[in-house]
Amino acid sequence: MLIGVPREIKDHEYRVGITPAGVRALTDAGHEVWVETRAGERIGFSDALYLAAGARIANTASDAYACPLIVKVKEPQPSEIPLLRKEQVLFTYLHLAADPALTRRLLESRIIAIAYETVTDAAGALPLLTPMSEVAGRIAIQAGATALQLANGGRGVLLGGVPGVAPGKVLILGAGTVGTHAARMALGLGADVTLMDISLPRLRHLDDIFGARLKTRYSEAHAIEELAYEADLIVGSVLLPGKRAPKLISRALIQRMKPASVLVDVAIDQGGCAETSRPTTHSSPTYIEEGVVHYCVANMPAACARTATQALTNATLPYVLAIAGKGWRDALKADAGLRKGLNLHLGQVTHAGLAADLEFPCISPDIALE
Repeated sequence: MLIGVPREIKDHEYRVGITPAGVRALTDAGHEVWVETRAGERIGFSDALYLAAGARIANTASDAYACPLIVKVKEPQPSEIPLLRKEQVLFTYLHLAADPALTRRLLESRIIAIAYETVTDAAGALPLLTPMSEVAGRIAIQAGATALQLANGGRGVLLGGVPGVAPGKVLILGAGTVGTHAARMALGLGADVTLMDISLPRLRHLDDIFGARLKTRYSEAHAIEELAYEADLIVGSVLLPGKRAPKLISRALIQRMKPASVLVDVAIDQGGCAETSRPTTHSSPTYIEEGVVHYCVANMPAACARTATQALTNATLPYVLAIAGKGWRDALKADAGLRKGLNLHLGQVTHAGLAADLEFPCISPDIALE
Protein backbone atom coordinates (compact mmCIF):
# COMPACT_ATOMS: atom_id res chain seq x y z
CA MET A 1 0.00 0.00 0.00
CA LEU A 2 1.03 3.61 -0.55
CA ILE A 3 1.30 5.45 2.76
CA GLY A 4 1.64 9.23 3.01
CA VAL A 5 3.25 11.01 5.96
CA PRO A 6 2.72 14.78 5.72
CA ARG A 7 4.70 17.40 7.58
CA GLU A 8 2.65 18.74 10.48
CA ILE A 9 1.74 22.43 10.18
CA LYS A 10 -0.06 23.15 13.46
CA ASP A 11 1.66 25.82 15.57
CA HIS A 12 5.00 24.48 16.84
CA GLU A 13 4.01 20.93 15.95
CA TYR A 14 7.26 19.09 15.26
CA ARG A 15 6.07 15.54 15.78
CA VAL A 16 5.84 13.33 12.71
CA GLY A 17 3.50 10.42 11.98
CA ILE A 18 6.19 7.74 11.61
CA THR A 19 9.86 7.56 12.62
CA PRO A 20 12.53 6.28 10.21
CA ALA A 21 12.50 3.01 12.15
CA GLY A 22 8.77 2.73 11.53
CA VAL A 23 9.28 3.39 7.84
CA ARG A 24 11.85 0.60 7.74
CA ALA A 25 9.29 -1.83 9.19
CA LEU A 26 6.69 -0.77 6.64
CA THR A 27 8.99 -0.97 3.64
CA ASP A 28 10.31 -4.36 4.81
CA ALA A 29 6.68 -5.49 4.74
CA GLY A 30 6.41 -4.44 1.10
CA HIS A 31 4.70 -1.07 1.47
CA GLU A 32 5.71 2.24 -0.10
CA VAL A 33 5.99 5.23 2.21
CA TRP A 34 6.05 8.84 1.03
CA VAL A 35 7.32 11.26 3.69
CA GLU A 36 6.95 14.97 3.03
CA THR A 37 10.31 16.71 2.90
CA ARG A 38 11.53 18.10 6.24
CA ALA A 39 8.70 16.37 8.10
CA GLY A 40 11.02 15.27 10.91
CA GLU A 41 13.87 17.71 10.44
CA ARG A 42 13.40 19.67 13.68
CA ILE A 43 13.61 16.53 15.82
CA GLY A 44 16.62 14.97 14.14
CA PHE A 45 14.83 12.77 11.59
CA SER A 46 16.31 14.12 8.35
CA ASP A 47 15.19 13.31 4.83
CA ALA A 48 18.41 11.32 4.51
CA LEU A 49 17.42 9.08 7.42
CA TYR A 50 14.03 8.45 5.87
CA LEU A 51 15.60 7.67 2.51
CA ALA A 52 18.00 5.25 4.18
CA ALA A 53 14.98 3.54 5.80
CA GLY A 54 13.40 3.04 2.39
CA ALA A 55 11.02 6.00 2.19
CA ARG A 56 10.45 8.22 -0.77
CA ILE A 57 10.52 11.96 -0.18
CA ALA A 58 7.45 13.94 -1.23
CA ASN A 59 8.39 17.47 -2.27
CA THR A 60 4.97 18.92 -1.40
CA ALA A 61 2.06 18.24 0.92
CA SER A 62 -0.05 17.45 -2.14
CA ASP A 63 2.34 14.64 -3.05
CA ALA A 64 2.13 13.15 0.45
CA TYR A 65 -1.67 13.43 0.45
CA ALA A 66 -1.90 11.61 -2.88
CA CYS A 67 -1.54 8.28 -1.03
CA PRO A 68 -4.61 6.21 -0.06
CA LEU A 69 -3.50 5.93 3.60
CA ILE A 70 -2.44 9.08 5.47
CA VAL A 71 -0.66 8.67 8.79
CA LYS A 72 -0.10 11.83 10.79
CA VAL A 73 -0.25 13.25 14.30
CA LYS A 74 -2.76 16.09 14.53
CA GLU A 75 -6.13 16.80 13.00
CA PRO A 76 -6.06 18.34 9.50
CA GLN A 77 -5.63 22.10 9.49
CA PRO A 78 -7.81 24.26 7.19
CA SER A 79 -5.26 24.31 4.37
CA GLU A 80 -4.94 20.50 4.48
CA ILE A 81 -8.62 19.64 4.20
CA PRO A 82 -8.83 20.36 0.44
CA LEU A 83 -6.03 17.80 -0.05
CA LEU A 84 -8.18 14.99 1.29
CA ARG A 85 -10.20 12.92 -1.14
CA LYS A 86 -13.10 10.51 -1.06
CA GLU A 87 -12.38 7.03 0.39
CA GLN A 88 -8.95 8.06 1.64
CA VAL A 89 -8.03 6.68 5.06
CA LEU A 90 -6.87 9.23 7.64
CA PHE A 91 -5.21 7.74 10.72
CA THR A 92 -4.40 10.42 13.30
CA TYR A 93 -5.55 12.20 16.47
CA LEU A 94 -8.83 13.97 15.70
CA HIS A 95 -10.59 15.06 18.95
CA LEU A 96 -13.68 15.96 16.92
CA ALA A 97 -16.12 16.37 19.82
CA ALA A 98 -14.65 19.80 20.51
CA ASP A 99 -14.72 20.90 16.86
CA PRO A 100 -18.06 20.57 15.03
CA ALA A 101 -16.84 22.73 12.13
CA LEU A 102 -13.93 20.40 11.40
CA THR A 103 -16.23 17.40 11.75
CA ARG A 104 -18.58 18.81 9.11
CA ARG A 105 -15.73 19.48 6.69
CA LEU A 106 -14.33 15.98 7.11
CA LEU A 107 -17.78 14.51 6.60
CA GLU A 108 -18.03 16.48 3.38
CA SER A 109 -14.68 15.01 2.29
CA ARG A 110 -16.21 11.49 2.60
CA ILE A 111 -12.99 10.05 4.00
CA ILE A 112 -12.51 7.13 6.38
CA ALA A 113 -11.28 8.78 9.60
CA ILE A 114 -9.77 6.54 12.28
CA ALA A 115 -8.95 8.45 15.47
CA TYR A 116 -6.03 7.32 17.59
CA GLU A 117 -7.76 8.52 20.75
CA THR A 118 -10.73 6.14 20.51
CA VAL A 119 -8.91 2.94 19.48
CA THR A 120 -9.07 0.39 22.30
CA ASP A 121 -7.21 -2.79 23.16
CA ALA A 122 -8.54 -6.12 24.45
CA ALA A 123 -8.75 -4.73 27.99
CA GLY A 124 -10.65 -1.63 26.89
CA ALA A 125 -7.67 0.67 27.41
CA LEU A 126 -6.60 3.35 24.92
CA PRO A 127 -3.23 2.15 23.56
CA LEU A 128 -2.73 4.98 21.06
CA LEU A 129 -3.73 7.76 23.44
CA THR A 130 -1.64 6.41 26.33
CA PRO A 131 1.85 7.41 25.10
CA MET A 132 0.84 11.03 24.49
CA SER A 133 -1.03 11.11 27.79
CA GLU A 134 2.17 9.99 29.51
CA VAL A 135 4.09 12.81 27.84
CA ALA A 136 1.36 15.40 28.46
CA GLY A 137 1.04 14.47 32.12
CA ARG A 138 4.71 15.03 32.71
CA ILE A 139 4.80 18.24 30.67
CA ALA A 140 1.79 19.56 32.61
CA ILE A 141 3.85 19.84 35.78
CA GLN A 142 6.81 21.42 33.98
CA ALA A 143 4.49 23.93 32.31
CA GLY A 144 2.62 24.62 35.54
CA ALA A 145 5.81 25.13 37.52
CA THR A 146 7.03 27.59 34.88
CA ALA A 147 3.71 29.46 34.80
CA LEU A 148 3.85 29.86 38.59
CA GLN A 149 6.97 31.99 38.26
CA LEU A 150 6.34 35.70 38.78
CA ALA A 151 7.83 36.64 35.42
CA ASN A 152 5.15 34.47 33.77
CA GLY A 153 2.22 35.89 35.71
CA GLY A 154 2.20 33.31 38.51
CA ARG A 155 2.24 33.76 42.25
CA GLY A 156 5.95 33.09 42.67
CA VAL A 157 5.61 29.68 44.31
CA LEU A 158 8.32 27.04 43.98
CA LEU A 159 6.48 23.72 43.86
CA GLY A 160 9.07 21.87 45.90
CA GLY A 161 9.52 24.62 48.47
CA VAL A 162 12.82 24.85 50.36
CA PRO A 163 13.82 23.93 53.92
CA GLY A 164 11.67 26.02 56.25
CA VAL A 165 9.12 26.89 53.53
CA ALA A 166 6.09 24.78 52.66
CA PRO A 167 5.91 23.25 49.16
CA GLY A 168 3.34 24.33 46.61
CA LYS A 169 -0.04 22.60 46.56
CA VAL A 170 -0.94 20.68 43.40
CA LEU A 171 -4.47 19.41 42.71
CA ILE A 172 -4.90 16.87 39.89
CA LEU A 173 -8.38 16.11 38.58
CA GLY A 174 -8.50 12.65 37.04
CA ALA A 175 -6.36 9.63 37.93
CA GLY A 176 -5.93 8.20 34.45
CA THR A 177 -2.67 8.14 32.53
CA VAL A 178 -2.26 11.93 32.44
CA GLY A 179 -3.08 12.36 36.10
CA THR A 180 -0.83 9.52 37.22
CA HIS A 181 2.18 10.85 35.33
CA ALA A 182 1.48 14.39 36.50
CA ALA A 183 1.40 13.13 40.08
CA ARG A 184 4.68 11.29 39.58
CA MET A 185 6.38 14.45 38.30
CA ALA A 186 4.90 16.72 40.98
CA LEU A 187 5.89 14.34 43.77
CA GLY A 188 9.35 14.15 42.27
CA LEU A 189 9.64 17.92 42.63
CA GLY A 190 8.57 17.67 46.27
CA ALA A 191 5.14 19.27 45.88
CA ASP A 192 2.13 18.68 48.13
CA VAL A 193 -0.03 16.62 45.73
CA THR A 194 -3.70 15.61 45.89
CA LEU A 195 -5.16 13.40 43.15
CA MET A 196 -8.94 13.13 42.64
CA ASP A 197 -11.01 10.57 40.77
CA ILE A 198 -14.44 8.92 40.87
CA SER A 199 -12.92 5.41 40.78
CA LEU A 200 -12.12 4.15 44.26
CA PRO A 201 -10.28 1.07 42.90
CA ARG A 202 -8.04 3.39 40.90
CA LEU A 203 -7.35 5.58 43.95
CA ARG A 204 -6.54 2.48 46.02
CA HIS A 205 -4.15 1.31 43.31
CA LEU A 206 -2.31 4.64 43.25
CA ASP A 207 -2.24 4.76 47.04
CA ASP A 208 -0.46 1.39 46.96
CA ILE A 209 2.03 2.72 44.39
CA PHE A 210 2.86 6.11 45.89
CA GLY A 211 2.07 5.54 49.55
CA ALA A 212 1.70 8.41 51.97
CA ARG A 213 3.46 10.84 49.65
CA LEU A 214 0.27 11.13 47.55
CA LYS A 215 -3.05 12.32 48.96
CA THR A 216 -6.15 10.91 47.26
CA ARG A 217 -9.74 12.20 47.39
CA TYR A 218 -12.97 11.02 45.87
CA SER A 219 -13.99 13.50 43.17
CA GLU A 220 -17.23 15.34 43.91
CA ALA A 221 -18.17 19.00 43.64
CA HIS A 222 -17.72 19.98 47.30
CA ALA A 223 -14.27 18.36 47.56
CA ILE A 224 -13.14 19.91 44.27
CA GLU A 225 -14.12 23.37 45.51
CA GLU A 226 -12.46 22.86 48.90
CA LEU A 227 -9.16 21.77 47.37
CA ALA A 228 -9.19 24.19 44.44
CA TYR A 229 -9.31 27.19 46.77
CA GLU A 230 -6.09 25.99 48.43
CA ALA A 231 -4.22 24.96 45.27
CA ASP A 232 -1.32 26.78 43.68
CA LEU A 233 -1.57 24.58 40.58
CA ILE A 234 -4.51 22.60 39.21
CA VAL A 235 -4.04 20.03 36.46
CA GLY A 236 -7.22 19.07 34.61
CA SER A 237 -6.86 15.56 33.20
CA VAL A 238 -10.38 14.13 32.97
CA LEU A 239 -11.31 12.07 29.92
CA LEU A 240 -14.47 10.61 28.42
CA PRO A 241 -13.16 8.82 25.29
CA GLY A 242 -14.44 10.45 22.14
CA LYS A 243 -16.68 12.90 24.06
CA ARG A 244 -16.34 16.43 25.36
CA ALA A 245 -14.61 16.75 28.71
CA PRO A 246 -16.99 17.45 31.63
CA LYS A 247 -16.82 20.99 33.05
CA LEU A 248 -15.65 20.28 36.58
CA ILE A 249 -14.34 23.79 37.26
CA SER A 250 -16.85 26.63 37.06
CA ARG A 251 -16.05 30.27 36.45
CA ALA A 252 -17.26 31.02 39.97
CA LEU A 253 -14.71 28.56 41.35
CA ILE A 254 -11.92 30.12 39.27
CA GLN A 255 -12.87 33.53 40.68
CA ARG A 256 -12.32 32.26 44.22
CA MET A 257 -8.96 30.58 43.60
CA LYS A 258 -5.74 32.13 44.88
CA PRO A 259 -4.74 35.16 42.79
CA ALA A 260 -2.10 34.22 40.17
CA SER A 261 -2.52 30.49 40.76
CA VAL A 262 -2.30 28.28 37.67
CA LEU A 263 -4.62 25.95 35.77
CA VAL A 264 -3.12 23.53 33.24
CA ASP A 265 -6.04 22.08 31.30
CA VAL A 266 -4.76 18.95 29.57
CA ALA A 267 -8.36 18.12 28.61
CA ILE A 268 -8.45 21.10 26.24
CA ASP A 269 -8.28 18.78 23.20
CA GLN A 270 -11.74 17.59 24.19
CA GLY A 271 -13.04 21.06 25.03
CA GLY A 272 -11.41 21.56 28.44
CA CYS A 273 -12.64 20.82 31.96
CA ALA A 274 -12.98 24.46 33.09
CA GLU A 275 -15.56 27.00 31.96
CA THR A 276 -12.77 29.53 31.49
CA SER A 277 -10.56 27.30 29.31
CA ARG A 278 -9.94 28.02 25.64
CA PRO A 279 -7.25 26.55 23.36
CA THR A 280 -3.83 28.21 23.26
CA THR A 281 -0.66 27.51 21.28
CA HIS A 282 3.00 27.00 22.04
CA SER A 283 3.62 30.46 20.57
CA SER A 284 1.26 32.01 23.12
CA PRO A 285 0.65 29.32 25.72
CA THR A 286 -1.01 31.21 28.59
CA TYR A 287 -3.59 33.85 29.35
CA ILE A 288 -4.96 35.26 32.60
CA GLU A 289 -8.67 35.11 33.29
CA GLU A 290 -10.38 35.84 36.60
CA GLY A 291 -6.89 36.36 38.02
CA VAL A 292 -5.77 32.78 37.25
CA VAL A 293 -3.05 31.84 34.76
CA HIS A 294 -4.44 29.36 32.21
CA TYR A 295 -2.17 27.04 30.20
CA CYS A 296 -4.36 25.34 27.57
CA VAL A 297 -2.05 24.29 24.75
CA ALA A 298 -3.93 21.87 22.51
CA ASN A 299 -0.84 19.93 21.41
CA MET A 300 1.21 19.81 24.59
CA PRO A 301 3.39 16.77 23.67
CA ALA A 302 4.82 18.75 20.73
CA ALA A 303 6.99 20.55 23.28
CA CYS A 304 9.00 17.31 23.55
CA ALA A 305 8.40 16.21 19.98
CA ARG A 306 11.28 13.77 19.56
CA THR A 307 10.35 11.73 22.62
CA ALA A 308 6.66 11.96 21.71
CA THR A 309 7.18 10.85 18.10
CA GLN A 310 9.16 7.78 19.15
CA ALA A 311 6.55 6.86 21.76
CA LEU A 312 3.71 7.36 19.29
CA THR A 313 5.26 5.23 16.53
CA ASN A 314 5.89 2.43 19.03
CA ALA A 315 2.14 2.35 19.65
CA THR A 316 0.70 3.03 16.18
CA LEU A 317 3.02 0.92 14.00
CA PRO A 318 1.24 -2.44 14.52
CA TYR A 319 -2.04 -0.81 13.50
CA VAL A 320 -0.52 0.87 10.44
CA LEU A 321 0.93 -2.49 9.40
CA ALA A 322 -2.48 -4.11 9.81
CA ILE A 323 -4.34 -1.44 7.84
CA ALA A 324 -1.74 -1.43 5.06
CA GLY A 325 -1.41 -5.20 4.96
CA LYS A 326 -5.07 -6.24 5.14
CA GLY A 327 -6.70 -3.15 3.69
CA TRP A 328 -8.63 -0.75 5.89
CA ARG A 329 -11.97 -2.56 5.68
CA ASP A 330 -10.63 -6.02 6.56
CA ALA A 331 -8.37 -4.58 9.27
CA LEU A 332 -11.35 -2.88 10.91
CA LYS A 333 -13.49 -6.00 10.64
CA ALA A 334 -10.76 -8.15 12.18
CA ASP A 335 -10.04 -5.89 15.18
CA ALA A 336 -12.93 -4.70 17.34
CA GLY A 337 -10.63 -2.27 19.17
CA LEU A 338 -9.44 -0.66 15.95
CA ARG A 339 -13.06 -0.50 14.81
CA LYS A 340 -13.83 1.70 17.83
CA GLY A 341 -11.36 4.17 16.35
CA LEU A 342 -13.58 4.63 13.30
CA ASN A 343 -15.11 8.08 13.82
CA LEU A 344 -16.21 8.95 10.27
CA HIS A 345 -17.03 6.72 7.31
CA LEU A 346 -17.85 8.13 3.88
CA GLY A 347 -19.88 11.07 5.16
CA GLN A 348 -21.38 9.40 8.24
CA VAL A 349 -20.47 9.62 11.94
CA THR A 350 -19.67 6.16 13.30
CA HIS A 351 -18.76 6.94 16.92
CA ALA A 352 -21.74 7.12 19.27
CA GLY A 353 -20.15 9.46 21.81
CA LEU A 354 -19.06 11.92 19.14
CA ALA A 355 -22.48 11.87 17.50
CA ALA A 356 -24.23 12.44 20.83
CA ASP A 357 -22.06 15.44 21.73
CA LEU A 358 -22.45 17.09 18.32
CA GLU A 359 -26.07 15.98 17.84
CA PHE A 360 -25.21 14.36 14.51
CA PRO A 361 -26.86 11.21 13.11
CA CYS A 362 -24.83 8.08 13.82
CA ILE A 363 -24.43 4.71 12.17
CA SER A 364 -22.65 1.84 13.89
CA PRO A 365 -19.22 0.87 12.50
CA ASP A 366 -20.43 -2.69 11.99
CA ILE A 367 -23.25 -1.55 9.72
CA ALA A 368 -21.05 0.99 7.94
CA LEU A 369 -18.48 -1.68 7.08
CA GLU A 370 -21.11 -3.96 5.60
